[in-house]
Amino acid sequence: MTRRFKLSAVLRARQAQEDAARAAVVRARGTIRAAQHEAGHRERELRAHGVPEGEVAKAVVAALLARRAMAADVALAQATVGRAEEAREECAAALTEAARRRRVVESLAERHAAARRARDLAADQAALDELAVTAAQRAAARGGEPR
Repeated sequence: MTRRFKLSAVLRARQAQEDAARAAVVRARGTIRAAQHEAGHRERELRAHGVPEGEVAKAVVAALLARRAMAADVALAQATVGRAEEAREECAAALTEAARRRRVVESLAERHAAARRARDLAADQAALDELAVTAAQRAAARGGEPR
């Protein structure tokens, strides 16, 4: 009689949770790359945008205000990168936890399989012992030696 591991559905669920956590880490890494790209783009724009050369005060003030706004955009983009990296760290921690929970159920499955193999071997050995005893009893009843 083959006994099925009762927690096999739990093991499949744990594996699915780990796969989902792994996908979240991959998405978080993509978000970081996109945020880093955007921050780099904003920084290049800021460096490229200089103060006009001239004596017109309005143009200088406008250029300085524009640079200030661009610097704020750069800071915002860098903050977005930081938040994306924090999200990735959280996803990585979730992946680690999901993998730990899966390994716990896998070890239970391995113990179950080992116990089942031991029971099967014990049952086989008992059947062989019974055959040997029966053969010896038949031989003794016939008055001869067991074969």
